[in-house]
Amino acid sequence: METINHTHEHTHPHPNYHPPNYKKPGKFNNLLNPLRRVVDGIEVTNNRIAHLICQTIPCCCPFEQQIKLFGRSFDIPALCKLNPLYDEFVGLRFRALSYLADICGEDVKKYIC
Repeated sequence: METINHTHEHTHPHPNYHPPNYKKPGKFNNLLNPLRRVVDGIEVTNNRIAHLICQTIPCCCPFEQQIKLFGRSFDIPALCKLNPLYDEFVGLRFRALSYLADICGEDVKKYIC
């Protein structure tokens, strides 16, 4: 039997590999970076705020909705990968869920799809 040795000539990951939260460089993303840092820096330390976050940020990507209020129509865009702050909002929701479950000992099943 023959032994096959495979060696990598480079130490970097595959050139087409990008981490899951990879953001392509560009002016638009650079403008949003301060806002991303603000959302990522929010610490959940209050159960009322944690409940509000879990109620406000949906557990799965809803479709675009149209809301009629005072005789006017408002279009609410879908909160999904097209939203440039999607990953940060999902992380904030996860931190709120973790706070409620781990610190407050609450049942968070009602917030999970």
